[in-house]
Amino acid sequence: MTRHIAGRFGQAVVATLGVLTIVFFIMRLSGDPTLLLVPEGATAEQIAQLRHALGFDRPLLVQYGAYLLDLLRLDLGDSLVQRTPVFGLVAERIPYTVALATGALLVALGIGIPAGVMMAVWRGGLIERALAGFVLAGQSLPTFWSGILLILLFGVTLGWLPTSGVDGIASLVMPSVALGALTMSTFARMTRIAVLDELSRDYVNAARARGLSRAAVVARHVLRNAAIPVVTVAALEVGNLLAGAVIVETVFAWPGIGQLAIQSIQARDFLIVQAIVLFVSVVYVGMNLLADLAYALIDPRIRMGG
Repeated sequence: MTRHIAGRFGQAVVATLGVLTIVFFIMRLSGDPTLLLVPEGATAEQIAQLRHALGFDRPLLVQYGAYLLDLLRLDLGDSLVQRTPVFGLVAERIPYTVALATGALLVALGIGIPAGVMMAVWRGGLIERALAGFVLAGQSLPTFWSGILLILLFGVTLGWLPTSGVDGIASLVMPSVALGALTMSTFARMTRIAVLDELSRDYVNAARARGLSRAAVVARHVLRNAAIPVVTVAALEVGNLLAGAVIVETVFAWPGIGQLAIQSIQARDFLIVQAIVLFVSVVYVGMNLLADLAYALIDPRIRMGG
């Protein structure tokens, strides 16, 4: 078990480092940020002085090495535009994104898993066909489009919910639904497949022969055995929700790291973008590691050996 965890942790570190390396070089190939920072009409000498002060005149490999050394010291640097520590700028936005991702995950789990179970139990019936259309709609609509539709219906036409910004729990409803729609469809499809696979096994027929109702068999046995693939998907979807929050936060003017990432990319504020990527990468690989550990709790037959 310890060996397995150590191996998975090592893989997580390598994966995170790989993502950071790719983002580091891509951001620097996107353009020179000093041209956006100097005042209008600045001379070539002034631009060169600022570039030297920021360290962008050094070779890319030297800049990369300096970045890794700073990262080892847990120093994320200062924002190129706002001239304040990157850690504070990102940290004050994280709670908003976590709240949004949590709300979206609750929507996805609360609707997707029951829908998947019902689609499997009543396979071929009217309920499955109706739910299949609902799941298909959630999977097909782009996040930005579903967000705009929600704003027009519940914000503008009905006036039930705030259209943008942070204004209590009510302002979290529409962004959570827009962000969680695709994940809900994923949970519904995976749950349906997993439950159908379990319903075809012999132990289900044996339990029914002992007099257990279909609902009891599903609740007591099928759902637990079908939970492993759903846990896998849930771990992956947490990272997808954080990444997808970029679009939703822009549509709803939600002050999370997604909105900050868009603003920083437009301003070529490299250090903020790298810090956001680091946070999302750590969450993504961390959730995958937790999913591996959760397997043993769900199904004791699984042995996490070397």
